[in-house]
Amino acid sequence: MVMDQKNDSFYSPPDTGQVDRLLATIEFSKALVSAYDMETLLTAILERIKAIIPAQNWSLLLTDPQTGELYFAVIVGLAPETVKDIRLKPGEGIAGTVAQTGKPIFIPDVNQDLRFAARVDIQTGFETRSIIALPLIVRGAVIGVFEVVNVAEERYFREKYLPHLTILADYVAIAVDNVHNLQKLEARTFIDEVTGFFNTRYLIHELDRLIPQLLNQGGHFSVVFLDLDNFKTVVDSYGHLRGSKVLAQVARVIHGVLEPDDSLVRYGGDEFIILMPRRSQPGALETTRRLRRTLNQSTFLQDEGLSIQVTASYGIASLPEDAQDREKLLLIADRAMFSSKGRGRDRIMVGQDLIPVEND
Repeated sequence: MVMDQKNDSFYSPPDTGQVDRLLATIEFSKALVSAYDMETLLTAILERIKAIIPAQNWSLLLTDPQTGELYFAVIVGLAPETVKDIRLKPGEGIAGTVAQTGKPIFIPDVNQDLRFAARVDIQTGFETRSIIALPLIVRGAVIGVFEVVNVAEERYFREKYLPHLTILADYVAIAVDNVHNLQKLEARTFIDEVTGFFNTRYLIHELDRLIPQLLNQGGHFSVVFLDLDNFKTVVDSYGHLRGSKVLAQVARVIHGVLEPDDSLVRYGGDEFIILMPRRSQPGALETTRRLRRTLNQSTFLQDEGLSIQVTASYGIASLPEDAQDREKLLLIADRAMFSSKGRGRDRIMVGQDLIPVEND
């Protein structure tokens, strides 16, 4: 201690380590709220958390909005693959209890607490001794749980590290919420308002993401360009509102034929593009033939007492056999589709050599 000459009293100089940790926490928190995608956010947490709070393990669990279960978004001290399939139900274990109650929990010895669930330790081979779990709360709702396991200097944990962890948890909650909101906003910019499926903005984004990846992996990628035949007659006969309704119903029929990894894009007007990642040309052709049969057998606007039927013309292009880039891939599929129309509509044409496919 040091004598304060003026006040004739003693004071303790500040703990420089504590001040440094507080400054590091504040700087880290600023970096968190400036992250604009989940990968950047989680990487930032992964890289910096160890320097602020020494422990054997750190975990960030997020709440699945559909099920309410917790999943591991970030874990340090264990291989991520060991926990990628683990889901904690609300109320299960310490993290599940914190998510359910919205209150932090600090347990110096988990063997003395009945709330501790050993399922994660059993699956990963990790041994949890002590744990602190704090809720991530945004607008009164718990969106996740922040955990520190087997903290170093446990005796001084509450004094040295708990204040920083509390600050950090608040900022992590804000940052995660910001990224989620941005993802929702971005998702809306990718959606076509008429059909509820994807639009051309998504098309460009996804092709630019997938094509280099699949070329590096030596994988296949196919696109199908399709245009509804004589759709102007439908609009002229029934009006634009009913025409839009037919487009939405057609889109649902198309989507019902596709594989889980496929994407349906409304390209504009009555044109659609189907993205088929990891699908070779024969596989794309098989799906397209099935789609043609299904569409030709469908009837639209039955809910309004009408019975409208439509056909389409199809063009298929595939990577790597037809093209090596986005522009050429779309051009070849578009050219094949127009060749189908030129041959009488309701047909399928394949590849840059414009190979006609016999109608079923």
